[in-house]
Amino acid sequence: MQPVIRLEDVEKTYGLGDTEVRALNHVNLIVEPGEYCAIMGPSGSGKSTAMNVIGCLDRPTAGRYYLDGVDVSALSDRELAHIRNRKLGFVFQQFHLLPQLSAMENVMLPMVYAGVSQTERRERAAEALTRVGLANRLNNRPNQLSGGQQQRVAIARSIVNRPVLLLADEPTGALDSHTTQEVLNIFAELNAGGITVVMVTHEPEVARQTRRIVWFRDGEVVQDHLKPEDLAKMTVMA
Repeated sequence: MQPVIRLEDVEKTYGLGDTEVRALNHVNLIVEPGEYCAIMGPSGSGKSTAMNVIGCLDRPTAGRYYLDGVDVSALSDRELAHIRNRKLGFVFQQFHLLPQLSAMENVMLPMVYAGVSQTERRERAAEALTRVGLANRLNNRPNQLSGGQQQRVAIARSIVNRPVLLLADEPTGALDSHTTQEVLNIFAELNAGGITVVMVTHEPEVARQTRRIVWFRDGEVVQDHLKPEDLAKMTVMA
């Protein structure tokens, strides 16, 4: 079975000449199907840049990126948009829900762009919302939901197109500790159901609930198979 993520000598630079900044420096990383990984590192370490490349939101300056076996390094903008819609699900710190739409309608949006019929859109949106524990909130708008419930809607939206990879960027950053645990339980359940999850977080207590931690420093991967119990020594060094 081919990796979901394969980064080969990926570099990302910004600026030119004296102002050039190398955000990623010869990064090599493999994530296999069904893994649950956290990406960590100090501020400016390259973890967010790596997430943007993995999410096809930015292109590497050099190197190759294979997503589910497809070399996406040189795809057109249109092809990248298609890949993002079909193969990737995104969850962010801010929920990015449209306030005028119900939970059901927010979750249906990605399927509109994927060309799914309206009947199937409603069925799959209801199924996704039920999966995250919101079967009784289908018609509520975001302002009628708590922060944790809004993040659940965002998670349902991220999985409704049945992606091969779920990317979460600081997904618990705007939540209290109790709600954080509820959301992390959902990620664990989704992963147990076969979804590959990669999460960027600065919170050790969040990373410890994943099964593998990748540590970035100065644009490089310095540890790619940290176990949660090994995290303390890295946070001391950060």
